Amino acid sequence: MTIQEIRAFNRFYTNLIGALNYSKHLYTPYTLTESRLLYELAHTPGTDAAELRAELSLDAGYLSRMLTKFEREGLVERGPSEHDARRQRVTLTPQGRGTAALLDERSRDAVGALLDRVDPDKRQRLVEALRTAREILSADETPAGTPRASARRDGPVLRGPLPGDLGWMVQRHGAVYAAEYGWDATFEGLVARIVADFAADHDERLERVWIAELDGRPVGSVMCVRDEAPDTARLRLLLVEPEARGHGLGERMVDAVVDFARDAGYREVVLWTNDLLASARKLYVRAGFTLVAEKPHHSYGADLVGQDWRLPLVEQPAGSAS
Repeated sequence: MTIQEIRAFNRFYTNLIGALNYSKHLYTPYTLTESRLLYELAHTPGTDAAELRAELSLDAGYLSRMLTKFEREGLVERGPSEHDARRQRVTLTPQGRGTAALLDERSRDAVGALLDRVDPDKRQRLVEALRTAREILSADETPAGTPRASARRDGPVLRGPLPGDLGWMVQRHGAVYAAEYGWDATFEGLVARIVADFAADHDERLERVWIAELDGRPVGSVMCVRDEAPDTARLRLLLVEPEARGHGLGERMVDAVVDFARDAGYREVVLWTNDLLASARKLYVRAGFTLVAEKPHHSYGADLVGQDWRLPLVEQPAGSAS
């Protein structure tokens, strides 16, 4: 009876969301598998083909054909992995990121339209039921205690920004810093200007935003932009939501900025922070940054001590100034 009920639900749900005719459902030329592959590439930048094959449980030949199609259409680029030349690194091009963002937006719209049909009083029950089903079916072990290699919970991922994420960065910086440090709206205004400048004009080869995602929702952000000093990158807007701390996301985002800056040809990474942000400063120290200057200031309605940190990416000649 249990098997019949699960199969019946599968048939019901695939018809409900149009999974059997996914390309028509989202008005795209891509199949469900192709769309899922673009989603994975958008949410795990810098992954390699072997990881994609394992994550999606795909045949190697089938994956290769899809990647060849995407490469021909200008959606992906392939090259040797930085860590293992035997592996093939796969990254989305700017056009590929735009396509993935469009698919994600249409998928969100479709789910939103589906939820519009559900009585508001019943939506929480629906969400809790779906979460329960996922937790049970994603358990690390079967009831008999036998490990299941394919079953796992979704872990935190870093990805590029999707529509709405830049606005989310502004809103969450304002809310989190107000709650934790009592900073006023002038800080949110500063974040808004930084984000607006990036959105209006940035070079994808030299500047990047990462969004940390956990269980399908954004929980952190960081930005790498060009500094006024030549050959210098600036790390900005590092944030991890309070409930998402403890997953190593802050360290991963700092490392992502440093790796990107090094690959982009920058000679150093700099950042500005305040001395009361102790957790962030620990991340910077672990990444190799050194404190080079600090100065008291009154900003965001508080008395603060601003700090400048620096990380050289290339070895300096002996006798050069530090």
